[in-house]
Amino acid sequence: MRNTVPNVTFKTRVRDESIGGDNPFDWKDVTTDDLFKGKKVVVFSLPGAFTPTCSTSHLPRYEALYEDFKAQGVDEVICVSVNDAFVMYKWGVDQGRKNVFLLPDGSGHFTRQMGMLVDKDNLGFGYRSWRYSMLVDDCNIEKMFIEPDFGDNCPTDPFEVSDADTMLAYIKGNADSKVA
Repeated sequence: MRNTVPNVTFKTRVRDESIGGDNPFDWKDVTTDDLFKGKKVVVFSLPGAFTPTCSTSHLPRYEALYEDFKAQGVDEVICVSVNDAFVMYKWGVDQGRKNVFLLPDGSGHFTRQMGMLVDKDNLGFGYRSWRYSMLVDDCNIEKMFIEPDFGDNCPTDPFEVSDADTMLAYIKGNADSKVA
């Protein structure tokens, strides 16, 4: 198990009004240092945009609890998926996402180095992320919640411990124990 987030460069798309037209976006490289250095970040990773559990439960609940995470000193909430920037953008629009940063790991480099890349060929997905969440403090992984039955071609999609409520309870419990 890793102690720090891997050093990866993500290919993202950012809005640039100077471009004009119907698609005012440009490519921007974002590194793990840009995302995690000097920050407390909640990350959750899921198999894919537009998939049932990811769209009905996983992302919506993190979005709903975003301000609660901020109140606990979290700087950012990031959703990672092995999807490209275009898919992640459209999924965010479809979901009405306002706060959670959707981070495309199109080639799966981050997910592979995290040890969380699995083959989901049994579903026709190819390689995707296993479902997990983690609390990262200044690039250091403080806590990970990994769904059970990790492995290639798992016939189920467990969703028991990587949810927003479990992560928030962990952060609150950890904060309470530091105050005592």
